[in-house]
Amino acid sequence: MAVLLPRVDPEWTARIAAATGIPERALSAYASAHVSIADEQPECGVDWATIAAIGSIESNHGRYAGAVLDESGHSDPAIVGRALDGVGVVKIADTDQGLLDGDPTWDRAVGPMQFIPSTWVEWGSDANGDDVADPNQIDDAALATARYLCASGPMTSDGAWRAAIYSYNHDSDYVDKVARVANEYAAAAEQALSGGE
Repeated sequence: MAVLLPRVDPEWTARIAAATGIPERALSAYASAHVSIADEQPECGVDWATIAAIGSIESNHGRYAGAVLDESGHSDPAIVGRALDGVGVVKIADTDQGLLDGDPTWDRAVGPMQFIPSTWVEWGSDANGDDVADPNQIDDAALATARYLCASGPMTSDGAWRAAIYSYNHDSDYVDKVARVANEYAAAAEQALSGGE
């Protein structure tokens, strides 16, 4: 489903990027996803800091292994995870004939938010309005992340928030790490907006 990206105040983006260390292009995608999902599903309650924490952990905001996040929101080179072949990871045979991940044998997580191809088929989003839902494009991937998390229900209590993050990655340590990073981002943003640096 295509959406018109909401405009995020560039002054806010610059201040919060400086305070958190999140690249402005990535932060804009996370904030836009927050605004979009708040309009679509106001009861959900997912915020930009949660989406940003996932982006940090999954790909260093589209910069994993030396990739560069360009102005169009694509990582160059594209970020493709390891084969999900059951060796130290979950085993997932290919579901997309290698279309998204280039691997016709095993699925691999793709893009800055690391979507598995079968999950992208269900949750893929066109946030930048180019008529393509692309897991390698950070606006699309951030909105898909928000929608995926909100499918667990409102994230307005600690338990519900944790359940939503656990649905994204079935690992309690991962949930703890997302919580820590999201809280750090939120605290840094609050300090920056209250006049402290």
